[in-house]
Amino acid sequence: MIIDPLKARPASPGGLHALARWPVLTIAGVLALVHAVAGAFGDYWIDEVYMLAAGKYHPNWGYVDQPPLTPLLAAAMDFIAPDSMFALRLPAALATGGAVLLIALLARELGADRRAQTIAALAGATGLWSNLVGHWTAPYTFEPLLWTALLLPLVRWLRQHSEGVADDRLLLVFGVLLGLNLQVKFQVVLLCVALLVSALAVGPRAILTRPMLWAGTGLALLIASPTLIWQAVNGWPQLAMSSVVAQESPMLSGGRGGTAVNLVLYAGVLGTALVLGGLWLLLREPRLRPYRMFAVTTILLWVFLVATAGRPYYLIGMYGLPIATAVVGLQRRRQAKPPRWGWAAWPVYVLSVATAGMLVFAGAAINQSFSAALTKIDSGKISERIARDVSGAYLTLPAEQRARTAVIGDSYITGAMLDVGSAHHPLPEVFSPHRGYGYFGAPTDEIDTVVYYGRDVESLRPYFTDIRPAIPGDDLKGWIATGRTQPWAAIWPQLKSLS
Repeated sequence: MIIDPLKARPASPGGLHALARWPVLTIAGVLALVHAVAGAFGDYWIDEVYMLAAGKYHPNWGYVDQPPLTPLLAAAMDFIAPDSMFALRLPAALATGGAVLLIALLARELGADRRAQTIAALAGATGLWSNLVGHWTAPYTFEPLLWTALLLPLVRWLRQHSEGVADDRLLLVFGVLLGLNLQVKFQVVLLCVALLVSALAVGPRAILTRPMLWAGTGLALLIASPTLIWQAVNGWPQLAMSSVVAQESPMLSGGRGGTAVNLVLYAGVLGTALVLGGLWLLLREPRLRPYRMFAVTTILLWVFLVATAGRPYYLIGMYGLPIATAVVGLQRRRQAKPPRWGWAAWPVYVLSVATAGMLVFAGAAINQSFSAALTKIDSGKISERIARDVSGAYLTLPAEQRARTAVIGDSYITGAMLDVGSAHHPLPEVFSPHRGYGYFGAPTDEIDTVVYYGRDVESLRPYFTDIRPAIPGDDLKGWIATGRTQPWAAIWPQLKSLS
């Protein structure tokens, strides 16, 4: 007789199946380990070096394009282990593995046995987008973990409410997690609006009458108040970023059509099948009525993100819930007609984990290739080369002139690379008029010389009498600009741009 190693154990006293501890932890642990190893190599990803530069050299309560928690985390890891890519990216790897564990816990809340929990974990571990970015310290890397964590107490409350024993303290936990989400990315506001609309449309409306829900919302606003105040004081620049995202959509995701497809396909092969199946079950199964609001929420978010040409990874945090629903549906079918060879699924499980590992390293290779293409440099650390070249141009100036010189990068990427590179190469204060860097401040009027690094120096010509090449290059290159003709208070607003 063949014994299925994932045969369901008796339910726990609370009515839930036992957690598939070792299979799930193994999948999550292997995934986190592979990401940690992959993250130890290569150069900074473009958003990652911006996070590090913002947190380390420009700490603040908020930023134009994201809340402050990820930059501060990047700065903290660099403080613990300076210049260590492994340390910088370790939180991202742990978050990627942690999201897999939470997806399995979501499945368990919905009634999944150990086998179904394992399948849910595998689906989470083989997601395409998460594997490509899972070793980068960027806000969107932490979003799947945080959204799934946010949904978990909500799902538990809904399950308990359907059983007549709901613990409203779970809604306070929801509020605390919402506040933490708001300190990482503001897209969670869209999730909350969609959840509210969905609860009103399909129920259960009883959750909206719970004082603890609104107390939790108050806690969330309190936790997020520093960055919300920063946004308000600075005119809510995050709202202006939505038009920038839409403008970049054709280049980054193929426009609205590409966004519509990738919003689903980024879940991976197994994940996409389970997401679509889970949404179907949520919409039609009477036993899933308490959770139907999540299907409506996912569809509303999909429609909104396609209509506004949002990033195709904005929906990743919602994948866990329909995946969990689908594996429970498969479990019920299996229980109605048990398969003869339950152990035969194990090769598929192993293959899925191996596929996840290959995707991680593919992501690392894409990271390196994209960065190399950015400046048409074939090898080596681009950030190091940029800082070295600009420092060399800066050091050609007489000492007296260097005291009146600043460095300006054409984009937030080059500005961040120069800021981070200044730890190893002599550079003056670094500025950039692009995106968040434009809000870090302008040079003082003592500065009359600029070493400019970027693609096009034409934006500086109206404000300087002499601009000469200083760093050769096919695309990105450097210039030295002298003879400033206007105060920086007049120049900087003309240079600042979010796009």
